[in-house]
Amino acid sequence: MMRTTTDLWGNPVSNASAADIRGLEGAITLMNAYQADPLAAVDRLIAENPEFVMAHAFRAGMLATTGDKAFEGELAKSVAAAEALLAKANDRERLHIAATRAWLDGRFDEANDRWGRAAMLYPRDTLAVQFAQLTDFFLGYSHMLRDRVARVLPHWDKNVPNYGFVLGMYAFGLEESGDYAQAESMGREAVALDGRDAWAAHAVAHVMEMQGRATDGAEWLETTSAHWAPNGLFNFHNWWHQALFVLDTGDVKGALGIFDKKIAANGYSQALELVDGAAMMWRLSSFGHDVGDRWTKIADGWTSRLNDGYYAFNDLHAMMSFIGAGRAAEQKLLLKAAERSAEGKGTNAMMSREIGLPSLKGFMAFGRGAYDEAVEHLLPVRGKANRFGGSHAQRDIFSWTLVEAALRAGDRSLAEGLVAERLAGKPESRINLAWDERVCQLPSRLAA
Repeated sequence: MMRTTTDLWGNPVSNASAADIRGLEGAITLMNAYQADPLAAVDRLIAENPEFVMAHAFRAGMLATTGDKAFEGELAKSVAAAEALLAKANDRERLHIAATRAWLDGRFDEANDRWGRAAMLYPRDTLAVQFAQLTDFFLGYSHMLRDRVARVLPHWDKNVPNYGFVLGMYAFGLEESGDYAQAESMGREAVALDGRDAWAAHAVAHVMEMQGRATDGAEWLETTSAHWAPNGLFNFHNWWHQALFVLDTGDVKGALGIFDKKIAANGYSQALELVDGAAMMWRLSSFGHDVGDRWTKIADGWTSRLNDGYYAFNDLHAMMSFIGAGRAAEQKLLLKAAERSAEGKGTNAMMSREIGLPSLKGFMAFGRGAYDEAVEHLLPVRGKANRFGGSHAQRDIFSWTLVEAALRAGDRSLAEGLVAERLAGKPESRINLAWDERVCQLPSRLAA
């Protein structure tokens, strides 16, 4: 009989040999760095020891935090396999398993709580910290992205393996909480400790995005990519940020080149890639740029997820693609699916009721040229859009679309106010300056 022992960080691990635990530590490091391929590594461990409890819990956690209905079948298998071993699990492992069960059942907030509790009880459990922070992200808990990691930091220092990855997580939380100077400092330190840390590089990119430092951001990602891009699982999203930076300098051709080579080239195998694809194409299309047939593959990717009612944040990006590709039937089907979801139970039902449905209706109105109606739907939800997850940079799609809608509707007072907001944060942005020029061309209400 195998006994409970501890891993490299002192976390209890049950029903595993020393070799099993070493393998698990390697998979955890890959996951922390967003390097390929922690899932394959865990699958090998399970094949060698089918009763390795923490390996099953890890696999389930990875699949849950993709936020993708397409992986739900595999998630269900992993949760069932982990639950079958509950009698052999320790308290830490039971918390991980309970988190994945809650996620599978649609209780995302409860999953967040279980991983969060595991992180507090076992503060060197980077899987618990990482999965909890990812669910903070999905739930839009901006300050918890920071505080989640702050709780465990006293238990870490440079002498503890993988310390840099914890700093990288903290950097992202600091950025989403508005502490840009400390976020950049922490993120740069994390990248210096381990250049593979795609999340830390991403945190620094977010700082530069929020501060309107497009040139700095493009240079940062280009410089650091030599370390995080090889074998990276998160590359497409960092390249999405790179494309945003290039676009903000006015280089549309360059942004499309990055999109084609670094984002679309991956084939949209998961929802997160489809989100980035839709978000980039919407920005370009709504600003009047011809994106050719790029919408087609994105819309095709969302079609298989059309009726899943899984995550309202994803639904909005699916809607963008159906609008962009001119697929009216899919737009209606997606709206119906979201309405069904809003009538149900679970975390996504709340998200769909409060943010998802009005957002879908607003974007649909924009797509058919009903710009006043788009404003009517989107303006009230923009300020609380964090309730359906994502980052500040991702939710900027609301501001972007509202500015365009206000301009096209000829509503100078609204357009002027929205552009003033954007210029306050990014006074040198060519996109914001172009919008400001268009505002000045609208007749003022006083003049009328």
